[in-house]
Amino acid sequence: MDNQNSIKEVGFDFDWDSKKVWVLDIPVTEMDMKELIWHFDIPFWELDDTDDYNLTPRAVIHNEQGTKEHRKKIEEADTSYPIDIMENKGKWLILDGLHRLVKLYECGDEKVKVRVIPREKIPEIAR
Repeated sequence: MDNQNSIKEVGFDFDWDSKKVWVLDIPVTEMDMKELIWHFDIPFWELDDTDDYNLTPRAVIHNEQGTKEHRKKIEEADTSYPIDIMENKGKWLILDGLHRLVKLYECGDEKVKVRVIPREKIPEIAR
């Protein structure tokens, strides 16, 4: 399966605006990190100097070649903000915060603060 299809298989069927997600008044809760680390094996990112979805967070965790841009984003990520997630196709899918999740994982956190965005909010966050 190619990278675009792997993302389509797990991804949302709508585009969203992260800034619209950030302003939602949603309570923060906590969940086990293990419910979200499946994201690390999906190519949600791109290698340095490309714009294709061809880079997994796990490749960045392992400091593979071409990952320095995302490595920098992880190092600069502000983990005081929760990860925004929504249920999608039977899994929790990240709307915003994948770099923060990787940073928390690398710090050894077993729990992560999240905001569970209800699907009813899609019209409010859609582009």
